[in-house]
Amino acid sequence: MALLSLRAYARHRGVSLAAVQKAIRSGRITPNADGRIDSERADAEWSAKTPPGQRRARPAPPVARDSAEAASAGGLDYFRARAIRESYLARLAKIEFEEKTAKLISRDEVQVAAFTRARVVRDNLLNIPDRLAATLAAETDVDKVHRLLSDEIRMALDALAGPNSD
Repeated sequence: MALLSLRAYARHRGVSLAAVQKAIRSGRITPNADGRIDSERADAEWSAKTPPGQRRARPAPPVARDSAEAASAGGLDYFRARAIRESYLARLAKIEFEEKTAKLISRDEVQVAAFTRARVVRDNLLNIPDRLAATLAAETDVDKVHRLLSDEIRMALDALAGPNSD
């Protein structure tokens, strides 16, 4: 005894949901109290109570659908696909809007700017020995050497932070 929903029974019989609902309204088949249909009993009732002119030569084979077929079957799946498409279009429109209002910039622009800033800092740090070598060689006070090096490194890092760092 297999209890099926109305839709499942319609697939089992190879008919539309409307045909099953019509058979229930006309009394050709009777659902259980919970609204489900005993497929064996309903098949027997369907055969016995359906006039010969309304019977099919043979019932249509049950349709087995995989997910790809179900997606292309139309109906509700079309609307679900349409909703997904509209969602993606809305996201793309939001990105385009943010680009035009300068709230969003391209990844390439960010990479170029970061590379340029890093190159400036690297150059500033690598130039410290050239700028301070003679001064540090002549200096005998350790504290003054430390202060000169710290000041030069701080200036290089300030260049990385930009003009609005304070």
